Amino acid sequence: MQKLNVNGRAVELNIDPDTPLLWALRDHVGITGTKYGCGVGACGACTVHIDGQAVRSCAMPVSAVTEAQQIVTIEGLSPEGNHPVQVAWRALDVPQCGFCQSGMIMAAAALLAEKPKPTDADIDAAMSNICRCGTYNRVRDGIHRAAGGITG
Repeated sequence: MQKLNVNGRAVELNIDPDTPLLWALRDHVGITGTKYGCGVGACGACTVHIDGQAVRSCAMPVSAVTEAQQIVTIEGLSPEGNHPVQVAWRALDVPQCGFCQSGMIMAAAALLAEKPKPTDADIDAAMSNICRCGTYNRVRDGIHRAAGGITG
């Protein structure tokens, strides 16, 4: 039995401990905003926060997370959709297809929690998520806007 704290809610899962956290969230908890992209932790579509840190959930076994740790998915970042990153993303039409964007938003939110006024170099270092549509300039502008330094 695996016990998790997901978006402030205690959940108990009877699953194989080697199950990736991504699939535990999607298939067993029913939270589908976190996306599957590559399965090896490279693309970032599966990014969630664990105790405030951006983590690639497809490459993390559910057994690596304790019930004391706080898992936050895109659904728990801001249930009203008014986190500064979400507001900036809408204002700048950051996504095209949108598939990678929940992971991008989670990575950007973690960056801003650590560095409230990131430089372009900070953004480049932290945002290793892959966007097939190539919206990287709008992602950077969105992060600056969310940080209060509106550029777009």
